Order: sequence, then C-alpha cells, then structure tokens
Amino acid sequence: MTARHTLRNGPLVPQLETLLTELIRAERWTVGTRIPSEAELAAELGVGRSSVREAVRLLARDGLLDVRHGVGTFVGRPAAGNAGLDRLLSRARLLEVYEVRRALEIEAARLAAERARPQDLDRLRAHLVRRHESRAEPSSVFVATDLDFHAAILDVAGNTILSALFESIRPQLLDALTDLVDNVPGRPDTHCAHDDLVRALESGDADAAVAATAANLDPVLRILRKGDS
Repeated sequence: MTARHTLRNGPLVPQLETLLTELIRAERWTVGTRIPSEAELAAELGVGRSSVREAVRLLARDGLLDVRHGVGTFVGRPAAGNAGLDRLLSRARLLEVYEVRRALEIEAARLAAERARPQDLDRLRAHLVRRHESRAEPSSVFVATDLDFHAAILDVAGNTILSALFESIRPQLLDALTDLVDNVPGRPDTHCAHDDLVRALESGDADAAVAATAANLDPVLRILRKGDS
C-alpha cells in the first residue's frame, strides 16, 4: 500500500471498508477478478483478520465483492437500487439511525418470540456465548460480534425487510458504537439484557423480549439524545 493508504488511529473496519472500496473503484482489481485472501490483506495492511473479514462482509452486502466459499473473494458488479438510501444514511445523524435501530429490533424481538424454533434458539445461544467472550477482544471486534447477535435475532424474526434495513445501518452502528466503547466513560452495561432477551425467546414471551430489547438499547439512546440536545 502507498503512504496515502496508511490507516489512522480509531475504528479499523470503516477505514478498511473505505480503502477497499477506493481500490476497487480505482480498478486495482477489476470486475470478476479475485482479490487477495483475508490473510494476505491483513498482512499487507498490518491489521487483524477479523477486521478484514468484517470489511469484506460489508462490501459483499453492497455487491462490491462476491464471496465464494472455498474458492475466494471476487470483485462484483453492485446494483444501483439502494443508492438513494445509502446517500440518505450518509447524511443521517447517529441519533436518527439509532432510533431506526430501536424500532427494527423491538418488532424483531416480538416476532422472534413467536417464531423461534429449537434450532434457532441453539444458534442464538451460540451467538450469545461468542458475544460475551468477545468482551476481552478489541472494541471493534466486540461491537461486530454484538451486532452479529442482533442480526441473528432479526433472522429468527423471519422478516427479510427488517433484516435488510438492519444491514443498511450496520456500518454506521459499527463505527459509532466502537467509538462509544472506546471513548465514553461509564458507558451502560447491558450484558444482562442480552441474557434476558434470549430467555424471553426461549419461553416465547413477546412482552419480555420487547422489554429486554428496550433495556439493551435505551441507555445508549439516552446518551445520544443528551449529546444531540
């Protein structure tokens, strides 16, 4: 990488997402070509493989990359259908994004309590364990793992529109929540709320699932509203 690609201090995943996007648009790798492996990119950039993996996942979601398991990752041809939403999100205040997140996850919790199957609950428990274990990892890894847990709840809810909307705001959430973990002293501890949410889904209690989701999200929402006032 040239000097202009030097990564700064701060959350790595958004920087890697931007860097890889720039390289693709500058045709360092043309459409249909295979990009370096996760390990090769991590070594070239001097970052962890988990950060590269998350950035690649975000670009694959947007269609810039095509991940073919067991084969490699190739440059894709993104569709233009979400361009208007992407521009709107780039201008949105974090408070607005987080209010949308709350609305999505409240409804997802209600639906997941009604629709969760035994195999879904097994998968959520595994996500919960990984989330709690990641507390000792760098903040960007912890936040990404936390968002994986919440994305799994949306998957269980079984509404593809809710899941797509969550994925559309995930990059903003990852960046902002990593900054919050790193820089906001006395941030709220919502680990128990995640345990409560899984227990509510296990028992099929929609009201308890909604309450646990609110207990998780509302403390951060109060911080954002205070900062926005």
